[in-house]
Amino acid sequence: MPLIDIQVMQGVFSPDEKSDIIARVTQAFGSVAGQALAEATSIRIHEIDSGSWGYAGHAMTTEDARAMRARG
Repeated sequence: MPLIDIQVMQGVFSPDEKSDIIARVTQAFGSVAGQALAEATSIRIHEIDSGSWGYAGHAMTTEDARAMRARG
């Protein structure tokens, strides 16, 4: 049924953090769509290689993403 794709920079989130993201996104979706759809929801986390993600004309690295997380 529902499929949610999440893209993150490779090496920024640990396996436990990715598992938490999946659980929380499923819960948030279910709070809007209902429990039956939440239980049928598939979530995929795609990790993008360092330097293969860009914004504002600049390539972003894993180190850039980690620095963003550190700032909160």
